[in-house]
Amino acid sequence: MRIVRLYQINKVLLQHGLDELVPDRWLPWSARFMRKTIFWIQNKHKNKAAGERITLALQSLGPVFIKFGQMLSTRRDLLPPEIANELAKLQDKVAPFPSEQAQQIIKQSLGLTELSELFSEFHPEPLASASIAQVHAARLHQGDQDVVVKVLRPDIRKTIDADMELLFTLATLLHKWLPDGKRLRPVEVVIEYQRTLVDELDLMRESANGMQLKRNFEGSEALYIPQIYSDYCRHNVMIMERIYGIPISNIDALMAQNTNMKTLAERGVEVFFTQVFRDSFFHADMHPGNIFVSTEHPDNPQYIAIDFGIVGTLNKEDKRYLAENFIAFFNRDYRKVAQLHADSGWVPGDTNIDDFEMAIRTVCEPIFQKPLAEISFGNVLLQLFNTARRFNMVVQPQLVLLQKTLLYIEGLGRLLYPQLDLWQTAKPFLEKWMDEQIGVRAMVGKIRQNLPFWSEKLPDMPDLLHDGLQQVKRMPLQHLVAHQQMVELQSQGMKATHYGIVGATFILLAAILPLYQMHWAFPATSGIIGLGCWISSWRKSHSSGLQEKVF
Repeated sequence: MRIVRLYQINKVLLQHGLDELVPDRWLPWSARFMRKTIFWIQNKHKNKAAGERITLALQSLGPVFIKFGQMLSTRRDLLPPEIANELAKLQDKVAPFPSEQAQQIIKQSLGLTELSELFSEFHPEPLASASIAQVHAARLHQGDQDVVVKVLRPDIRKTIDADMELLFTLATLLHKWLPDGKRLRPVEVVIEYQRTLVDELDLMRESANGMQLKRNFEGSEALYIPQIYSDYCRHNVMIMERIYGIPISNIDALMAQNTNMKTLAERGVEVFFTQVFRDSFFHADMHPGNIFVSTEHPDNPQYIAIDFGIVGTLNKEDKRYLAENFIAFFNRDYRKVAQLHADSGWVPGDTNIDDFEMAIRTVCEPIFQKPLAEISFGNVLLQLFNTARRFNMVVQPQLVLLQKTLLYIEGLGRLLYPQLDLWQTAKPFLEKWMDEQIGVRAMVGKIRQNLPFWSEKLPDMPDLLHDGLQQVKRMPLQHLVAHQQMVELQSQGMKATHYGIVGATFILLAAILPLYQMHWAFPATSGIIGLGCWISSWRKSHSSGLQEKVF
């Protein structure tokens, strides 16, 4: 199965001429030889531009590859504009599956004979189509509310499972054969990626994620989450309030309504850090196809987010280390950054902190006090990767989603307001969060949080205190009794040992006496005495063992 899928992937790449985009000098002779041997697979898209060919190829390969293309589409600093523009079509313009099939899935999942039982209107033409699902516009009878109906692509799980098997095979090979295989932990990264993809295939989980995010940002001026109609949600169908906004990638429309782009970019950073550090629950699929801007109050712009299939969480330890790293980084305290990496186990314990500090300073110092437009993140990422490899920095699979989301946010900031000072925007928020986690305010907050538990246990405190004092009072007597029992056990054990030695001596004597032609009564008597001593030894040792168990 894996070999078949690998052949299919190579076939798609060759049919779209993607091998022609790689200069010959970058390919080993073996790769060039193999390409010539597969002469029957020809480029069928010679007249199309490179960006269009890449987009069509990724779309043909399925959701795992489309997700990769979506992330690349936000990195306009790493890709030529014509390729980035084509990849952006993967965000919501993937080829749809037949509308009749979608309607049948909706009826079966919701137990409807006809769609008109639930909807006063239903638009067969998809409103948007992505890698995992497609969306249809509709109107509910209930409240005459405009909604969208999200329908999972049929048999999508089989395609994802096949691709994940192949990724596991490749990851295992990388782990074994790459010099950095153990440090990069490719198998763990693929496991984490598989978990997020499988979660995205359950629209019941997505609806729950959306309701959690809506509760977290209730009344927020920065982010609006549409209402989800949980009564009509199933594992492959979800119904949600229809929103009307401007896609975040439509800069011309945002400028036409005089949107405050600086505030919009800063709020993107605020929303990200709020989700991560306040809620420990963040939208982890924030590509431009899932983000809109409200048309109300362009001078005070508000984001609208959709598609909650992929969310990320952080435990307290990772969140604390990340916050401290960010703050130390913003303060240019590279020594602390290096020390935090060593303390958290992200680099080996024997790492030379002085050398590590100097390497981090070399990469990061040139990018401070610069707006996003003047930072070459391609060069920065390359230097960071080389630094990580040099110091054997271990990849943290649990942070892969966060890193991907941070790339999305940085890409959106570059798109919206290239003059954004990312460091100065994020630093006050993180300092405020750390202040709430450490010191008097944090202590008061924890006391307030635990107050219901303490108030419930407070009436029992006098009885618990009295019982504790009684136990302390009885402790000397208990220790004395325990000591006496221990002495008795040791005495029993010593007696058992002595009887065993005496018994062995008499048994040995009983075996030797016949050699001296003595009367049979002497060895018989010796044997009986030895056997008796052994029986006594066994009884005492058995009695000692029982007492020890009781004790």
